[in-house]
Amino acid sequence: MTFEADDILRWVSTFIWPFVRITAVMLVAPIFGARNVNVRARLALGFLLALVIAPQLGAAPQVDPLSLGGLVVAVHQVLIGIAMGFLMQMVFSTLTQAGESIALSMGLGFASAMDPVGGVQVPMVSQYYTILATLIFLALNGHLMLLQFLLHSFETLPIAAEGLTTDDLWAVTRFGSAMFAGAVLIALPAIASLLLVNLAMGVITRAAPQLNIFAIGFPVTLLAGFVIILLTLPSLTARIGELLMSAFPVIQQLTRA
Repeated sequence: MTFEADDILRWVSTFIWPFVRITAVMLVAPIFGARNVNVRARLALGFLLALVIAPQLGAAPQVDPLSLGGLVVAVHQVLIGIAMGFLMQMVFSTLTQAGESIALSMGLGFASAMDPVGGVQVPMVSQYYTILATLIFLALNGHLMLLQFLLHSFETLPIAAEGLTTDDLWAVTRFGSAMFAGAVLIALPAIASLLLVNLAMGVITRAAPQLNIFAIGFPVTLLAGFVIILLTLPSLTARIGELLMSAFPVIQQLTRA
């Protein structure tokens, strides 16, 4: 039994290009791309998904993976995968930014912990919001929807030497502005309420200068911050759901779905 070089190239091309796009998503997307997820586990999951989807695809471009043309195709597949995963990652970054603003306003900016998603030090409020967003993301089957869009992208955006256009990159950039707007909307009620608390403490200090504002103001601000976070939880869950759902239409635009 003999194998021709063209046959081997066709088999490799059929598998390698889906594997590159899927792995790029796994390295960036939330849950899959968390720092506490082993890299070998991501590669194994990408390998299994590529094995499942490769036989269902049409004819892959017969390009030598080690040639310059193969490098161009691989770069386009990596960009597509990173763009899809990065859009979902920006939703979680929205919660991180909102939590940092609230933590600084209530005096918890110094209390930080390692974020398992981003691998950086973030305030505890941001960590709480990130965990809450992760649970909502799993409850809404966001990870399954992301995998569905990823697998469907091979039909709407086939593997070729062409990939994302300039309009697609601008769509990702515009969603970044929505990320900052979402962070402001989430943090605004708490920041405004804590500003009123600080103004009230300033009035009390002027009325009774003998009071130690640092001994009284910090516990009051801290307690008020926790109460405000508790009161804003119903609207927060709805806001997180809206942010998650707003990312999927952009992914559909990228993949021409």
